[in-house]
Amino acid sequence: MHFTLIDRVLTRTDTSLIAIKHVSSAEEYLQDHFPDFPVLPGVMMLEAMTQAARSLLDPDDQAQHPWVLCQAKALKYGAFVRPGATIRIAVNLHKRNDDGSVDFKGDVRLMEPGDQHTDDLSALPVACSGRITLRPTTAGVTA
Repeated sequence: MHFTLIDRVLTRTDTSLIAIKHVSSAEEYLQDHFPDFPVLPGVMMLEAMTQAARSLLDPDDQAQHPWVLCQAKALKYGAFVRPGATIRIAVNLHKRNDDGSVDFKGDVRLMEPGDQHTDDLSALPVACSGRITLRPTTAGVTA
């Protein structure tokens, strides 16, 4: 299954990327998580950070040399993300490692409909934060 958890990239530099994702009640994974209280699963927030980091590293060559998540550290979850909300995904390149892997720091912030804090992003509640490491796949190996 292939799905995209990035709707739009807002800003990109050589070392950082900020993107958004609108969470819709039509998204299949919300149907079972949870039927009476649908929320975006934490693993989907982690996947959104991973997709943002991939896009930062290699936006034009993913099919040729894909990057895969190989480690997640210090993950913390905060605010529930419900249908109708928007998440702001930010990743910052932290370090390029000798083995070819790359470390990132990332966070996912919750933007509720009608929020007035868009000028002060630090006022937005953190839904997920942590550090992730991506590594390039080798030829012939798929993840």
